[in-house]
Parts: sequence; structure tokens; C-alpha cells
Amino acid sequence: MKYFSGFSLENEVTLFKDFIVDTDTTIVGFSYGAQQAIDYAYTYTKRIDRIILLSPAFFQTQKASFIRAQLRYFEANKDAYVSQFLQNVMYPSNTTIDHYLNIGTTKELESLLCYKWDKQKITTLLERGITIEVFMGEKDKIVDTNEASKFFQNTTNYIIKDAGHLLRSKHD
Repeated sequence: MKYFSGFSLENEVTLFKDFIVDTDTTIVGFSYGAQQAIDYAYTYTKRIDRIILLSPAFFQTQKASFIRAQLRYFEANKDAYVSQFLQNVMYPSNTTIDHYLNIGTTKELESLLCYKWDKQKITTLLERGITIEVFMGEKDKIVDTNEASKFFQNTTNYIIKDAGHLLRSKHD
């Protein structure tokens, strides 16, 4: 399995073991890593059976002013930005993710926020016979689950009730 981490995180794959099919032909990405997983799979020439997108970062419906504000806040105080970001990632669960912290760069954040999901890439991957599974939390504070769900409508979608970006609920 090839795994891609979320923004400002590393080695958090263990948080998602219940959602992952761990085979040599599986590609998995969480949040920012979901963007990287799709791009990697699109250009990968060897066999892929499944792509698993965990809370894919989907910001293309946000206004340019939102993206500029996020980048300014990050530049002004990376520690405060990442602290607030991680609180939103963890909501509504009690799961702590501090030990997975690896503060990202401005370039990574800009890439995350400005990424344009391409329907043609998704279609091409599906036409190759690859199963694409998308897992999203109903109470995600990072991503607009409704907009993302519309975009990924041709894939296998799972909306997890009462879960946030980590795909965990308050009771997990």
C-alpha cells in the first residue's frame, strides 16, 4: 500500500486502519494526501486496484479571499494556525493527533488550498477499472462534505454519521 499523509501530519495512517485495504495495489490518501494520491495514481503505470480517499481536501468551492486569509494567517503564526487547524481536524472526536504533527510549509498549504480536483482524472481512473472509495465525515469542520460528495458522486462514497475530518465521532 502507498499512503499519503494529511497537511502538517506524518505517520497518521494507523488512525484509519478500519477504512484501509492494505494491499500492494492500493493507494490511500488522507485530506491533503488524497490530492497527492489521485495525482500519483493518475501517472502511475503499474497495477492499481483501489484508491481510498479519506476526507479528501476539497476547497475549490471556496472564495479566493478565504484562501488568501488562510495563507496570511499561516504566514503570520504557523504554530497558532496549525494548533487551530488540528482542533478542527480532531472535532468532534477526543482523539489527539499531536504526536503525528509535522508542521507543513506555506507551499504545501497553498497547494492544498488551491488544488483543483479534475473530473476527467477521476473518470480516467475509473475507466482503468480502479475502484475509488471516498470516506467523509458528516460533521467535518475542514471540508464542505456536501460539495465534496457532489464532486465524487461517480465514486463509491461513504458519509460517516456524527464523524469529523478524522472520520471519528465524539464517542470514538
